[in-house]
Amino acid sequence: MNKKVRWVLVGVLVIGLIVWGIYSQLPKENKELAAANQVMSSQAGGGRRALNVIGKLMRPQMLKDEIKISGSLLPDEEVNLSFETSGKITEINFEEGTTVTKGQLLAKVNDRPLQAQLQRLTAQLKLAEDRVFRQNALLERDAVSKEAYEQVKTDLATLNADIDLVKANIAQTELRAPFDGVIGLRQVSIGTYASPSTVVARLTKLSPLKVEFSVPERYASDVPIGADVNFTLDGNLKSYRAHVYARASRVDQDTRTLTLRALYPNLDGRVLPGRFVDVRLSKAEVKDALAVPAEAIVPEMGKDKVFAYRSGTAQPVEIKTGIRDDANVEVVQGLQAGDTIIISGTLQLRTGLPVVLDQVE
Repeated sequence: MNKKVRWVLVGVLVIGLIVWGIYSQLPKENKELAAANQVMSSQAGGGRRALNVIGKLMRPQMLKDEIKISGSLLPDEEVNLSFETSGKITEINFEEGTTVTKGQLLAKVNDRPLQAQLQRLTAQLKLAEDRVFRQNALLERDAVSKEAYEQVKTDLATLNADIDLVKANIAQTELRAPFDGVIGLRQVSIGTYASPSTVVARLTKLSPLKVEFSVPERYASDVPIGADVNFTLDGNLKSYRAHVYARASRVDQDTRTLTLRALYPNLDGRVLPGRFVDVRLSKAEVKDALAVPAEAIVPEMGKDKVFAYRSGTAQPVEIKTGIRDDANVEVVQGLQAGDTIIISGTLQLRTGLPVVLDQVE
């Protein structure tokens, strides 16, 4: 092979390498993209892939239109206990956190000077009564003037009044329960000098309890006296029922709300006042409503629609709605009992799209 032929072969080889390098840099066909294009092409041609969804069979059910508001529990009666007079505390006759009855003696301050004064006046009472008796007998025989008789009679009345006054002062040295309730933690000890401003303890009546809450002014006429309200406590799933017994006389101008109070019996005394509550007020109730989950409704051009499952496809149905609760909306027109609506994948649904029901609720 001569030199000229070798150079020709070398040139051909170099050109081949250059062409191969350029070809290797060209974009190749993406199999996944091709497969997706094929699916899209098949859909455009009418063959659609079915969407797996969850359905709901329409059955009549109870539906309540409720208002949710916050409230608080108040005791039926509550008072800070204190003496009506000043003095050194000599007795404390209650245990903290226990139940006491109306009129029970709870504590006492020193009343020795008053007791001594009462004894002195009581000792004078017998003599004063005898004087009146003798003067009355003499008056009947005209042995004494009527003025003298009236004087001893006045002295007796004055003495009785003084005795009543001392007894009233002694009563002020005694602290008694004004009503049945649970007494809280005491704030004083025996030997403390108490005055009318000194709080001995707090007395709380736990049964019944008051549920206080406020409703927006637009609902002011929806909660009459005697209406039932349900409430729940934080951390407790149990629902409690109370009855509205009082309404404020006017709507608050600052908050534009009307304050109401309801009574809860609290017979076992387990629910404590001061707690925060969630109050539910029922505005309306439909016993045989057809209701759909709120997430199944698709708003469109100012109208509401849902997708119904019909013959294996999704078909839009225009509906009119009524009352609603936390999760469901009443359908008053557009559906009937026995229909199956689609409640999942609503954003992917289109008219006539093939669907497969994985579950029917």
